[in-house]
Amino acid sequence: MTKKQNSAPAGSLVGLVVAQGVALVLFGLAALFWPGVTVSVFAVLFGAFVLVWGITLLIQSLFNISKWHLWWLELIFGILILGLGVFLVRNPEVTLAWLILLIGFTFIVRGVVDVIEAFFSKDAIIKDSRWIYVVSSIISLLAGVIVLTYPAASGLAFVWVVGLYAIIEGIILVVLANKFRESIEE
Repeated sequence: MTKKQNSAPAGSLVGLVVAQGVALVLFGLAALFWPGVTVSVFAVLFGAFVLVWGITLLIQSLFNISKWHLWWLELIFGILILGLGVFLVRNPEVTLAWLILLIGFTFIVRGVVDVIEAFFSKDAIIKDSRWIYVVSSIISLLAGVIVLTYPAASGLAFVWVVGLYAIIEGIILVVLANKFRESIEE
């Protein structure tokens, strides 16, 4: 009986991780199939995705204060991401150069957060999924470096890199959510 009571909030968190993954995949598909959208529309799409991402990270971190060793790291990243999302939604006229910088640094920070969680978390579920966090961090860091290293490359290549990153990261989040769900059911 206690297990079911404790697993209800955990099940909700799994749903949030799935929501993050689905939002990432949808954003990635939009970026890949509508690469010709203007910078303003792309900034608003990315801003909307980042808002969802930031909100889910904030909720996850607050629900996991007593459960995750590094909950505060997700909270800080969630606050930063939420601020970025608000900025992008409120300023759709943001130039492509600024958008590239913001997205590139977002990817790099996400990669650093994932590396820290993978190697320094004391939580069993993260230790059991360490390789997923490492793969996620490598993909995030590579995408960030590519976006920042080649900002002058064609806008289409930039949109494709961001779109592919979002799809891959979204799939990784859904896989992680399933691993979390399995650990809750055990």
